[in-house]
Amino acid sequence: MHMEDELIVRDCHGAILKEGDSVTLIKDIKVRASSGIIKRGTLVKNIRLTFDAFEIEGKVEKTTMVLKTEFLKKA
Repeated sequence: MHMEDELIVRDCHGAILKEGDSVTLIKDIKVRASSGIIKRGTLVKNIRLTFDAFEIEGKVEKTTMVLKTEFLKKA
């Protein structure tokens, strides 16, 4: 993979996110296909990058979820 092909993933404030970073939710998020809500301030540790610059994968309450970066800030 060439450097210019590298995907750059940024949080809501523009900070660059990398594999293994921790992020915090900046607003309550309703979980699709569920009545659950992930509360603002929830810490998501050890994130994984996806092939989309606007999404990351992380474990929230023992469930792996895809989260949009617009609702996350680097912890």
